[in-house]
Amino acid sequence: MADANFPSLSSAVCYVDPRAALAFLEQAFGFEISMLIEDGAGNIAHSEMRFGSSVVMVGNEWSADHKSPRSIGGKNTQTVHIQIETDVDAHCERARAAGFEIIVEPETQFYGDRTYRCRDPEGHIWTVAQTVATVSAAEMEAESGLKITGWA
Repeated sequence: MADANFPSLSSAVCYVDPRAALAFLEQAFGFEISMLIEDGAGNIAHSEMRFGSSVVMVGNEWSADHKSPRSIGGKNTQTVHIQIETDVDAHCERARAAGFEIIVEPETQFYGDRTYRCRDPEGHIWTVAQTVATVSAAEMEAESGLKITGWA
C-alpha cells in the first residue's frame, strides 16, 4: 500500500558531498530536510528534502552507476524540474546569490511558463518554472510550429 505522505514519483540525486548539498538546496531553494539517516560515523546514509508536496532524495555516490555529475565530467542523465507559484525572477536571483550557475536566464515560454535553468556546484541541472499565462494547445501550436496533443 502506498504511503499517503509520500508522492507517487520523486527524484533522487547523488552528490560527492551530500551534507553540503542539503545545506545548499535549503539556502538556494528553500527545500526542507524531512528525513536524515546517518551511520555510526555520522555519514549520511539517506536523506529526503520536501518542497511543497514533493520529495527529492539527496544521497552519496553509492555505486559505479550512481555518481554526481562532478565525478563524471559534468554529464547529466536527468534534470530536476521545480514548479513554483511565486516570482520566478526573484527565485532565480536567490539561486544565483546562493551559488547556482544560471545557465538559462528567466524567459517566458510558448506554453505559458516562465522558466530558468541552473547548475548546482556539483553539476546537477535544475529547471524552475512559474506558470504566468494560460495558453491553449492551438495557441501553443501557432506560436511554436509544433503539434500539441494531450494538453488539457
